[in-house]
Amino acid sequence: MVPHRLPVIYRDEHIVAVNKPAGIKVHRGYGDGRGERFVVQILRDQLGQRIYPVHRLDRATSGVLLVSLSAEAARRMAEAFAAEGLAKTYLAVVRGHPPEAGFIDHPLRRDAYDQSLHQDTQTALTAYRRLRRTELPVAVSRYANSRYALLQIEPLTGRMHQIRRHMHHIAHPVIGDTHYGDSRHNRFFERVFRCRRLLLAATELIFLHPWSGQPVRLVACLDEDFGGALRRLGWLDAVPAEWLPGAPRPPGSA
Repeated sequence: MVPHRLPVIYRDEHIVAVNKPAGIKVHRGYGDGRGERFVVQILRDQLGQRIYPVHRLDRATSGVLLVSLSAEAARRMAEAFAAEGLAKTYLAVVRGHPPEAGFIDHPLRRDAYDQSLHQDTQTALTAYRRLRRTELPVAVSRYANSRYALLQIEPLTGRMHQIRRHMHHIAHPVIGDTHYGDSRHNRFFERVFRCRRLLLAATELIFLHPWSGQPVRLVACLDEDFGGALRRLGWLDAVPAEWLPGAPRPPGSA
């Protein structure tokens, strides 16, 4: 169900950050159904003013989403994002056991859905660190046991579906990914862990404020579905308390 209000985790006279729920698009796109609600519409009505999205999250991804309250603030933030003067942290549950840490340097097509051999590619860089791993005595696919891992991921570039595509590239797709993932493991998590969402969340964003020049750190806690999956896997102790469902909102939220 699409909410009528979004949880605000930071607000000042120039920018606002919300914790975007999974399942909601940031703004309207080609082919969207009539009557569908988007973050831009919901937040515009909630704040009572026009807003300007600064970056995007996939519909299925939850977490920190930043918008500006003026065209000038949007321009300054866009410059900061283009210069990659920020740090983004994601949490993901993936299939298999990746190495303890890794760096993925794999160019991606500009259009994630265009498989043309002539499609231009862009540099795409992703770093990750494994926080936990487990092996369950369940034959989800052709193997007798099923392996899963919890990753902290830092995309160093911002390409369309970058994390999902990079995890697929190294054969460790994100659980719940219906496009790049493994449907058998997705169904297993739905049935056993009662989790029907993509297990990818933007948990933290750090950037320099476009007016003050001071660093701003924004944190978005996980929703109950994501947190419940971690609880059943015994991984809650691997995640900072401020990322867990129901964590207190930081100063500056509303």
